[in-house]
Amino acid sequence: MDATNERVGERATRRGRPRAFDRQVALQAAIMEFWDRGYEAVSIADLTRAMHIKAPSLYAAFGDKKTLFEEAVEAYIRDFGGFIERALEEEPTARRGIARMLREAASWHTLPGHPRGCMVLTAATNCTPQSADVLRGLQERRRQAVERMERVISADMARGELPPDTDAHVLAVYSSTVLHGMSQQARDGVDRETLEAVAEIAMRAWPS
Repeated sequence: MDATNERVGERATRRGRPRAFDRQVALQAAIMEFWDRGYEAVSIADLTRAMHIKAPSLYAAFGDKKTLFEEAVEAYIRDFGGFIERALEEEPTARRGIARMLREAASWHTLPGHPRGCMVLTAATNCTPQSADVLRGLQERRRQAVERMERVISADMARGELPPDTDAHVLAVYSSTVLHGMSQQARDGVDRETLEAVAEIAMRAWPS
């Protein structure tokens, strides 16, 4: 092989080399940063330090900070927030689904070794105008969760599981408000057992 071909081969080898870091491990580190401190408070320097990569590698693998955050939210919902959708889908009634959702929230929001509370609720509470689209994105996710609860409540009303004069929207908002409050209480240090008791009390407000 002549010198020219050797240089071409070297360049091809460099291009074909895998990243020197595990992308999923790095993403999990980013999730923990955003979850613990929120979108605004976390800088690129914070992320590269937590993810154990250099800034050019971060941009190459994940894009900018906003794009990384959006991927982190998707991964968080898949790995930590999916209990909400599972409860609403798997339980036969809205009452049982939302009771399970609140009960499991007490566990998921107090996971040992993880930030407390819900990342979707707390990661963008004090955004500057420059990050307004980040806040709107999380607000939309929360709105969709309320709509999902309202649909299962309305379905129960249609089947006679709930009284016909039940206000499905208000009951869904109430359930979401309890969920959000449990997240904040978890961040303030309230233990799992207390939050489970809160979930039980909250369900007593449901119509017979």
